[in-house]
Amino acid sequence: MKNNILEVEELNVSYEKIAVLWDISFSLEKGQCVGVIGPNGAGKTTLIKGILQLVKATSGSTLFFGKPLKKVRRRVSYVPQRDSIDWDFPITVFDAVLMGRYGHLGKLKWARKADKIATREMLEFLNLDKFADRQISQLSGGQKQRLFIARALLQDADLYFLDEPFAGIDLATEKLIIDLLKSLQKKGKTLFVIHHDLNTVENYFDKVMMLNTSMIAFGDVKKVFTTQNLNRTFGQKGVLFDEVTRLSHDKVSGLV
Repeated sequence: MKNNILEVEELNVSYEKIAVLWDISFSLEKGQCVGVIGPNGAGKTTLIKGILQLVKATSGSTLFFGKPLKKVRRRVSYVPQRDSIDWDFPITVFDAVLMGRYGHLGKLKWARKADKIATREMLEFLNLDKFADRQISQLSGGQKQRLFIARALLQDADLYFLDEPFAGIDLATEKLIIDLLKSLQKKGKTLFVIHHDLNTVENYFDKVMMLNTSMIAFGDVKKVFTTQNLNRTFGQKGVLFDEVTRLSHDKVSGLV
């Protein structure tokens, strides 16, 4: 318990009385890199939003570093899907990345010289410096993803949630991003990543969560990333219904 930086207990989320997530419980330890996989509509994005209180949970609780999110928000960073952003918003690449320093600014929220220098250095590090003065919609898909990563890194958080960071980007950008994530992990940062490419799960993550409304499996990749669990996660709806029914029965019986 003392090493857990995230505790999720019996999280349930419903939209218009339809269960999107059902009875999700797990914990994360410092320095883990966790991949979250599941079919479209499995509740992966909702899981992150439910944990971060961006959508209202029907029930359940979450603790970050043993405390409510509002007390440690600066230590938590979120990289959403690109499609969720209004790219027509009149802001430059530089200013968008600078927003990563917002939690570190003073009461007046004025960026200091040091913050601007750190932003320039981050843009250079991710090969975005020549686009600094462009409006954000003028970036390519891979560049937009790097912008999000740059802003998150500038926040210098301890726990990162990333929603499909490798979607719609070229192989060179994917390698750059995974190398960054691995470097963060070596520094003791914890990463919770929604992922879609099953072929790279074993190379990218040390733990995996397999999700389809309920949590099918969670643990070391070598132990739980199996054909049986993949079939349960991506199989027919009847398989999922049987899984939820079994979990519900076990819970009522006091077995879970």
